[in-house]
Amino acid sequence: MKALVFLLALALGAPAWAGDASVPLLAVTPGAGGQVIGVPGASLPWLLLFPFLPALLLAFTAFTRIAVVLFLLRQGLGSPTAPPNLVLTGLALLLTIFVMSPALKAINADAYQPYLAGTLGFEAAAERAAAPLKAFMLRQTRAEDLGLFTEDDKRIDPKRVETVPLAALAPAFLTSELKTAFQIGFMVVLPFLVIDLVVAAVMTALGMVMMPPQLVSLPLKLLLFVTVDGWHLLVGSLIGSF
Repeated sequence: MKALVFLLALALGAPAWAGDASVPLLAVTPGAGGQVIGVPGASLPWLLLFPFLPALLLAFTAFTRIAVVLFLLRQGLGSPTAPPNLVLTGLALLLTIFVMSPALKAINADAYQPYLAGTLGFEAAAERAAAPLKAFMLRQTRAEDLGLFTEDDKRIDPKRVETVPLAALAPAFLTSELKTAFQIGFMVVLPFLVIDLVVAAVMTALGMVMMPPQLVSLPLKLLLFVTVDGWHLLVGSLIGSF
């Protein structure tokens, strides 16, 4: 698992690694029937990384909290397609990279650069790369969630990163992130719920029962969100929550 963490960190934190001639992704050599395309052994870990990227992104980074809150915001606004999924996912990815940048810089300096220079083996680099990520995850993980997966193992000290196994930390971190995301999402959606209730009550009192309340509440919710500079507040709150 630490090796997968190392590969994820390299993919996120190391710019233009794919263009490095020392790690070719594919090798093209002339053969009897034409060109032969092979996979060098040095590039095999990179190719094996890609199927695991979505799961690792969810398990080891801030992406889950940010994405859940953004999609709950859209649900609260009552607009199922605006902003579109691509925009929200792109914003969540950019914010994730920004939040994770201290850990990625530490991984790049302590693990990736020594690994490229040949002064550090893959296993040792994976150990060093896992430490900053585990420290970040521990700061965001509740003690009760960690205890659920460690079964209160006395050998595990939450204050010492090296004693916490990734196999237990990853699900505990993800559980804590979901709870935090729903707490933030509740605070984001609550004002929109009040607007929906007020609009529905007023329209019922006026006898406008045939008109969907969403037609009236959506412009009011958008007006409120723009007036309070909602995107600035939400993004700032999300970054500050880490």
